[in-house]
Amino acid sequence: MAHKLKLRKISQQFAVCRLAPDAPLPSWATSGEIWSVTRTPTELSVVCTQNSLPQNLAAERNWIALQVVGPIPFGMVGVLSSLTVPLADAGVSIFALSTFETDFVLVRDESSEIACQVLKQAGHEIVGQ
Repeated sequence: MAHKLKLRKISQQFAVCRLAPDAPLPSWATSGEIWSVTRTPTELSVVCTQNSLPQNLAAERNWIALQVVGPIPFGMVGVLSSLTVPLADAGVSIFALSTFETDFVLVRDESSEIACQVLKQAGHEIVGQ
């Protein structure tokens, strides 16, 4: 089932970086309004505002975020696929984040215009542009 979602475009740019699995949580990782940290046995993954990231740190930079206006009920199936399938069909790479209340889809800044066009054509509404 393809959902018609309302998305909020976040005005900041984000970066995604990978640290060693045993690295301590850096203070810069938790600055800004939106950030995410995930530790696995093989990495410490950090998503944060780009201006929070140390300049010399290797990272994937220049991402923008589209936030599903939530909260999204846990029983709602296919939320991410209603966003990722049209983007994949258009050749737009994404980085997805999920929280208790909502989902975020990050796209490269240089792909943001096409991503927004594709999502609008799929029936989604984008606010905050």
